[in-house]
Amino acid sequence: MIVAGRVRRNGKIVQLGEKADPEKDHLEIDGKKIEPANRPKRLYILVNKPIGVVSTCKDPQNRPTVIDLLPDSLASETGLHPVGRLDINTTGALLLTNDGQLTLTLTHPRYHLPKTYRVWLDGAIDRLALQRWREGILLEGKKTLPAQVEILKQTDQKTLLEVILVEGRNRQIRSVAEELGHRVLKLHRSAIGRIQLNSGNNSPLPLGDYRFLTLDELKYLKNQIN
Repeated sequence: MIVAGRVRRNGKIVQLGEKADPEKDHLEIDGKKIEPANRPKRLYILVNKPIGVVSTCKDPQNRPTVIDLLPDSLASETGLHPVGRLDINTTGALLLTNDGQLTLTLTHPRYHLPKTYRVWLDGAIDRLALQRWREGILLEGKKTLPAQVEILKQTDQKTLLEVILVEGRNRQIRSVAEELGHRVLKLHRSAIGRIQLNSGNNSPLPLGDYRFLTLDELKYLKNQIN
């Protein structure tokens, strides 16, 4: 929604990372003024995104979007949008909400909300490459922030890593792996902060499924930005 330019504050298109004061600012979605009385109920949803699904509200190529993973009763909610994105070939945890202020804050570079990934690489990664990944790699003239990188399983043919990032540059994991001489075979985001990809009974959340955040998870998210 924000990336698509559908949100305006005081007549200007809102950019990711900007803040707004609902009490002072004139806010619009799709040209309609947002008043306290007509603001939609706040929704906070976790989806397990499959491969082939794009992290947008609409797609000009008519590819399935993360909004399409929801039932019509939820998909039709005004302003529902993804918080950040996963590329089309990455699976896993993605938040959806219609809370624009939360999205603006969570996507701002100053807030380093950790995100956990399972990364399958071709070949066996060596200790030097691991250390470089942990300390940061120069990508397009800018060094990546330090990351937690641990080997979970390794053979001569492939390596399974757990990688925890506190930044979200475009295709960052794939680019770092390529810089270190490895190809990413599979990439899956397993957690956003302490929010895990599980169902209410702690069983895994099926691929393509969704659930609402718990009150504790929502409180945790808001504590990260206060």
